[in-house]
Amino acid sequence: MQEAGEGIPELTAELVVDSDLPKEPVISPDGRWVAYAVGTIGRKEELPLGALWVAAADGSSPPRKLTAGTAWDCMPKWAPDSESLFFGSDRARRGAPPQLHRIRLDGGEAEALPTWPGAISNYLPLADGRSVALVARDEPTEEDKRRKDERDDAVVWGERVPYGRLRLLDLGSGEVRLLDGLGDRHVVEMVQRPDRGPLAVLSWECPDIDPGAFTAELHVVDPETGAVQGLGRAAGPDSHAMTWWKQGGGTWHLAYVAQIPPGLASGTAVFDVIVSQGGEHRNLTTGMTVCPEGLAQVADGPPLALFADGLDTAVYRLDPGELRFRRVATREGPIDALTVSRSGEVVAAIAGGTYEPREVHAGPPGGPLVRVSDTRPQVRRMTWGTQERLSYKASDGLELDALLILPVGKRREEGPFPLVTYVHGGPYSRYADELQLYSILSGQLLAAAGYAVFLPNPRGGSGHGHDFAATVAGAIGGDELTDILSGIDLLIADGVADPDRLGIGGWSHGGFMTAWAVGQTDRFKAALMGAGISDWGMLAATGEWGSVEADLTGSVGWEGAGPHPHDRVSPVSYASKIRTPVLIVHGEDDSNVPVGQSIYFHRALSRFGVEHEFVVYPREGHGIRERNHQLDMLRRTRAWFDRWL
Repeated sequence: MQEAGEGIPELTAELVVDSDLPKEPVISPDGRWVAYAVGTIGRKEELPLGALWVAAADGSSPPRKLTAGTAWDCMPKWAPDSESLFFGSDRARRGAPPQLHRIRLDGGEAEALPTWPGAISNYLPLADGRSVALVARDEPTEEDKRRKDERDDAVVWGERVPYGRLRLLDLGSGEVRLLDGLGDRHVVEMVQRPDRGPLAVLSWECPDIDPGAFTAELHVVDPETGAVQGLGRAAGPDSHAMTWWKQGGGTWHLAYVAQIPPGLASGTAVFDVIVSQGGEHRNLTTGMTVCPEGLAQVADGPPLALFADGLDTAVYRLDPGELRFRRVATREGPIDALTVSRSGEVVAAIAGGTYEPREVHAGPPGGPLVRVSDTRPQVRRMTWGTQERLSYKASDGLELDALLILPVGKRREEGPFPLVTYVHGGPYSRYADELQLYSILSGQLLAAAGYAVFLPNPRGGSGHGHDFAATVAGAIGGDELTDILSGIDLLIADGVADPDRLGIGGWSHGGFMTAWAVGQTDRFKAALMGAGISDWGMLAATGEWGSVEADLTGSVGWEGAGPHPHDRVSPVSYASKIRTPVLIVHGEDDSNVPVGQSIYFHRALSRFGVEHEFVVYPREGHGIRERNHQLDMLRRTRAWFDRWL
């Protein structure tokens, strides 16, 4: 436990929600500076606000604010000469799509670049210093304008879909021209070859995640002529993090991260294709018991990669001779958004620790990384519940890991304590050994209220290789629940958890696991189902990732008359057995897990007289963004567990 001292503030929901959060770190090509965006965790205003900051990569000087934060300043990217920073902002018209701006590192007013009428979703300053590649929606047509003027807002699916097109902005003339060689494909990501060469482009068939992400293709595009070379279908869905690298003899390769085929509900791998040949996309991480999370391009050399490794994160470098990744360093907890200088000698990323909030860190790839941002100094002064790493075996002998947070000021021998288990989302996700202080499910906030908190990593998640992740496909809920219950049994046997005061909660897939658990056992005295799944068939038909949901459960509703395999793993099918009081919370505008999932569960629990409360947050999607909603969520969660535990 971090020791208390004079002047230590009290941990409250307001302190959590009103803190700032760094994001989108980018290191300058010369490795001297790190720029990043900062926004408040809980949005107070109707429209988001964000400011840009810059810090010395070696930590030699305090961070400096570049923009005022009176608009939504976001998506920072360095100019090739490291002297100025591009960024997106809605400062010209609040609430409009962000437009490109540029500000010099030495300060002064930001320069507005030529405006594009459609929304810009991605951009890339090119190495020539004279142009910027854009991914932007089409300019509104006269018909679009007429319909808007007449409030003719009927939506016909498949018409006027907001495709992202690849365009080139000439910084000298202000001209924006369409690179039309990709036809009607939706552009998602792009990266330039380090020798000022062509762009590697990732595209989808359409902007919808399903089927878009499942039809991903790779291309090489010449920004001067617009000529396109196809590299074929990406190896798996959810492809991202493309990087160029050059093998001995001058052969250019393209590496990227994607889910491992043939299953859709599986772990990720790093794939590689020889650009001049196309053809086979090879898996470079076969047999590894860690899971790739991102790649970072290093000039024309082999890329760096982040791998989830149990409760920690490892940095690897590709060995170009053996085509395998070799470990460079391991850091406790998570590392996100890795960015690398042109030479590859300096990296920057978002990183946190057991009792340290996430901040921007920088240093050599092999470490140590130095914290260069300071967005949450008040949080770093708190007294925390002791956080322990746990290792235990599932009922079938599978090795598992987890975290345990003890109540603030308490030791194990002072138990047993009321125990709340928070199940992570995904299922392809994990708990890393970091400060558990979030605006939705906050382990340390519950620990401050006297609870022990159990954070398990059951099978199906990240950090233990492909086989561990893929084992839940077609068998969702089964061994996952057993893995969680085995950990709870261990804590009861050790005298940490009170068997008569057990709670469970989770968000998204964790919300499903909560609803599933209370239909399979009456051990839990209170439950929190956040944005959870009650009917898998309905989710496969209406959710953004429908094909993945079908792969998890083994069926969809249009495969003839039921019962279907997904009916057997849908929590609503077991509503008549539920005796546990359930708090159900959901965002009204959630398109990932539509709110109908919670409405269905609410009606089923009402039908069988189960004690529950159903809360819908207007204007919210799959996450909860508005300050008042976050505060309500944190307070309501504690009140619910206080009531029943």
